[in-house]
Order: sequence, then structure tokens, then C-alpha cells
Amino acid sequence: MARTRTPVVSGWFTGDGDDLRLLGTRCSACRSVFFPREEIHCRNPGCPGGDLVEVPRSREGRIWSYTDSRYRPPSPYVSDRELSWEPYALIAVELPAERLVVLGQAVPGITVDDLAVGMPVEAVPGVLHEDAETVWTTWKWRPKGVTA
Repeated sequence: MARTRTPVVSGWFTGDGDDLRLLGTRCSACRSVFFPREEIHCRNPGCPGGDLVEVPRSREGRIWSYTDSRYRPPSPYVSDRELSWEPYALIAVELPAERLVVLGQAVPGITVDDLAVGMPVEAVPGVLHEDAETVWTTWKWRPKGVTA
């Protein structure tokens, strides 16, 4: 039986492969942009209030900061205590068009030794966890030109 592919957080991204897009919102009054998406009201304290419109975010940006994650993540993330822990690189990426910084894991095989501030990266589909019924999908950051 095929497993269901399910986003780990509904509404934060859409698509797969080259169609992957992070989803955010933009306020129609002040033009502020948000990621993750805002559902209720504009978070800009100087905004008179406007409708929030869903807009895709850029797929490409530059590394703003990064670190090694050497601990098991807390809930809601899943970590099988029976398996050995694999550290991963965590990357903060600046999306220049939106002037936002978005956090995410690096693709498997990329470590902090492979990264540098200012390096161009792109959002690609990734898997956060798999179980017998479901493949929990997310985005991951991949350095441009790397085919991992």
C-alpha cells in the first residue's frame, strides 16, 4: 500500500519538485509580508488594517546564518528514540525580495562545513519523518549547484 505524502504543517508550502513554493501572506494596506502565513490580522503595529492575501514566497535566497543541530527536536517533531541520532545543519535564509529570513534544515549530506554566510540556496522538497502510513513532507535548503 502506498503511503500518503502529507505536509508536516498544512498551508506553509505547496507543490513538489521545481513547483515547491513557500506560502505566506501580504497585507493589502501596508504591504507587509509574512512567513509563516498570518491568518487573522496584519502583525505590523503601524498598519491601519487590511486584507491578508496568500502569496508564494521566493524559492531562492542567501544564507544569513547557520548552525549544527545536535539534539533531538522537541514535539511536534518526531524522533524515534530507538534509532541513532543524525545531526543536521539548520540554515536561516534571507529572501531578498521579501526581506524575510526563513529557517529550515539543509538537505541530507550538507553539513556546516559545506556552508558559508552569503551562499546562494534554494528551497527543495524534503522529508521530515516517515512512518508506516505517512511520509511527512517539508522544505529543505540546498546550496545552489549541489545535486543532493
